Amino acid sequence: MTLTSPAHNAVVQVLPLAKDLDENKVTPGVLGFIVFAAMGLAVWMLLKSMHRHMNKVDFEEAPPAGAAPEGDGTAGRSPGPGV
Repeated sequence: MTLTSPAHNAVVQVLPLAKDLDENKVTPGVLGFIVFAAMGLAVWMLLKSMHRHMNKVDFEEAPPAGAAPEGDGTAGRSPGPGV
């Protein structure tokens, strides 16, 4: 005499239904779509936030030490032959 558990009975009842499924046609379903949509929404929100933060940045590179300041009339000239 063997005793069967309720879990075993549930598996035995569901097992025939699983054989009707075609393994090549199983899809992620609604839960997969919801997870994918949530990830897409999160990426969109992150990109929007990054764009907002990058617009706040006001960066001007300082000229190298010893460089001539702009507007002194030396722009566009090539250095002399001895340089």
